[in-house]
Amino acid sequence: MLELGKKIRTLRQSKGWSQGDVAKKLGISVAAFSKIETDVTDISMSRLQQLAEVFEISVVQFILPSNELTSDEVNELKRAKDTIEAQQAKIVNLQEYVITLYEEIHQVKRQSTFSS
Repeated sequence: MLELGKKIRTLRQSKGWSQGDVAKKLGISVAAFSKIETDVTDISMSRLQQLAEVFEISVVQFILPSNELTSDEVNELKRAKDTIEAQQAKIVNLQEYVITLYEEIHQVKRQSTFSS
């Protein structure tokens, strides 16, 4: 499924539980739970329901894609935003320089036509 193991691991860690804690709640071995958490084995609907009950969420929350970003993703987006803003500032400066240069060129042309 949609990186279900990763979601399970994230939920487990957010509760401060070990794999053994969750395995015990499910009545399975740690090895069996580890295979679920690493997406090595598929999860039955009944097991998914058990997991939802253990984590006190709905089955739908397991299936729907997560909209939460990791802290690394948030930091990467902030760096990208900062880079974009810096580039935009450079573009504005370059545009101002081109306009100034254009005006100076036309001023020189006007002066040269008046002096001719």
